[in-house]
Amino acid sequence: MPIPYLTLSQVEAIAREAHRRQTDKAGRPYVEHLAAVAEGVRIRGGSEEQMAAAWLHDAVEDGALSRQWLDEASLPRQVKEMVLAVTKRDGEDLFTYTGRILATPGALLIKESDLAHNADPDRLAVLEPATRTRLSEKYAQVRGLLGLDGGVRPAERRDQANPATG
Repeated sequence: MPIPYLTLSQVEAIAREAHRRQTDKAGRPYVEHLAAVAEGVRIRGGSEEQMAAAWLHDAVEDGALSRQWLDEASLPRQVKEMVLAVTKRDGEDLFTYTGRILATPGALLIKESDLAHNADPDRLAVLEPATRTRLSEKYAQVRGLLGLDGGVRPAERRDQANPATG
């Protein structure tokens, strides 16, 4: 008999516990960011799988949970793939990172919500000016590479240029 998948509330509880001692750059509890990203996914019409991935989106990258935990967790394959897609790897360039996000079904919505919360003016306002400027520029660059800057997303551009591939 197959083991049932973790529920969304179980994933949330695991993420909250894994990140419970972490704080963000402004000193706020990190779980506030996770909750905001999951809520951003929900209000953007995301699925339960995307919401689960949103709760876990920084877990492996931050070392709150191991890659082995993720591999062995009772989660749908697509949740694991989305988490790994948005997990920045040491030394990885932004083109590789954003390309992986764009190539993984469902991951773009998670990163869009993550960027929206990271770039929230109220969150940025409490940071030192140099940090605020550096992060704002970084988030804008990633948004641009993902096609989230108000223009057409790269995949949509490709599909429009060659309708036979879409």
